[in-house]
Amino acid sequence: MWAYESVFYQIYTLNFCGAPRDNDGIVEHRILRLNDFMDYFEDLGINAIYFNPVFSSDHHGYDTRDYCKIDERLGTNEDFIEICKNLHDRGMRVVLDGVFNHVGRGFFAFQDVLNNRENSQYKDWFRIDFNGNSPYDDGFYYEGWEGHYELVKLNLDHPDVQNYLLSKKESGATAYDTNLSVDEINRKIGLMPLILMVFV
Repeated sequence: MWAYESVFYQIYTLNFCGAPRDNDGIVEHRILRLNDFMDYFEDLGINAIYFNPVFSSDHHGYDTRDYCKIDERLGTNEDFIEICKNLHDRGMRVVLDGVFNHVGRGFFAFQDVLNNRENSQYKDWFRIDFNGNSPYDDGFYYEGWEGHYELVKLNLDHPDVQNYLLSKKESGATAYDTNLSVDEINRKIGLMPLILMVFV
């Protein structure tokens, strides 16, 4: 497999591009700064770039808001397509770090639960106890990943959640105008690994 023979360069994209900690939804085309590093990557002999999360998120990238949209602090999907094309033109592959185990509090389904509580059509997408409370004083308890309540754990046993995530994998390919393939372990999406590497 090509990945075993590749020289990877890992980028924590939000920091690398100088993005602020909080996502205010204002689009800034910071990811285009990577164009200035293309010669450097090539000189190093890099032939694969591993991007830590680039999807729209609340703060640090692992608290996803939208799996089919580049983080507004980095730019637009078109910006990212440009970066991928420029890397591909230099013989470099792209790996995206995607987390499908949990989402941020800004994720649309969790926002619906915050607004509609027991009446939310998405309440079963998460492991919620309406008799408890969260550290954010939401008036209900939910599981946070490893005790981090800005990372809302998805109920990966729920068929609607599984279907949603599978649909995002496919629509992400369209959104980023890339040819996606997923390694054989991660094809077993029923296992829902914490990290899903997408090779483009």
